[in-house]
Amino acid sequence: METSSLAQRFATRFVAGETLDQALDVSRKLNAEGITITLDHLGESVSTLEEAAAARDVYLRTLSALHESGISGNVSLKLTQFGLDFSYDQCRANVEQLVRRAAELKGFVRVDMESSEYAQRTIDLVTDLHERYGAVGIVIQAYLYRAKQDVEKLCSGGIRVRLCKGAYLEPASVAFLQKSEVDRNFVELMQLLLNKGAYPAIATHDEKMIEQTKAYATAQKIPRESFEFQMLYGIRRDLQRRLIAEGYRLRLYVPFGKAWYPYYMRRLAERPANILFILRNLFRR
Repeated sequence: METSSLAQRFATRFVAGETLDQALDVSRKLNAEGITITLDHLGESVSTLEEAAAARDVYLRTLSALHESGISGNVSLKLTQFGLDFSYDQCRANVEQLVRRAAELKGFVRVDMESSEYAQRTIDLVTDLHERYGAVGIVIQAYLYRAKQDVEKLCSGGIRVRLCKGAYLEPASVAFLQKSEVDRNFVELMQLLLNKGAYPAIATHDEKMIEQTKAYATAQKIPRESFEFQMLYGIRRDLQRRLIAEGYRLRLYVPFGKAWYPYYMRRLAERPANILFILRNLFRR
């Protein structure tokens, strides 16, 4: 699959290459369009702590490369890639090295949220490191029942939040299952973040959610420079250009690395509804 022509088309559309240099080239082009970036080195769910340390080192090089090149961007990571399934303490030590380096470079690290079983450990780790260094934020998924409580706590601590709907298949015991319920909670959390959050990121490709965000910000006289929209690299370029033309801030989540195939297969397996989303955007200009 990784060497087929269809797979290569898929990869070049949604992944910014296999190497850091390729990802930096893509990032420069996006910056030239007025778009900031967050780089994600693919390779979650490592099988050893040695692999976790190697992932940490890739991210340290990425932070340095962003700083040295003057690219406007930051990095995003998953705790399972940093060894969370094997050792919380070792995972925390790996992430701490990265956050400390980001603080030294005046950069920023975003810790992605994974499935609900990781939620509390993720919040605890980010909260602890934020108190020590700043320079770190988190992702909250609107489909989880606990999301509002988490957002309120994070806002009170001045921790930057990226709000998304959520991509994992969760049971009804912990998450809203109906799209209308997820949308309703997303809007409520968006409003809370715009009012009380520290430079929130509203991450969605849903035009209804984007329009509601714009309308609320306008009605509440919330400056456009006090928040940003976020989207995935390769998805809805038409919408991305429109937001930039309207004067909104936009950041793209830009994955790179050799592990793109297992990354996307996991996303599709965990939540089959993602298949239609990816295929629709594969053939969309």
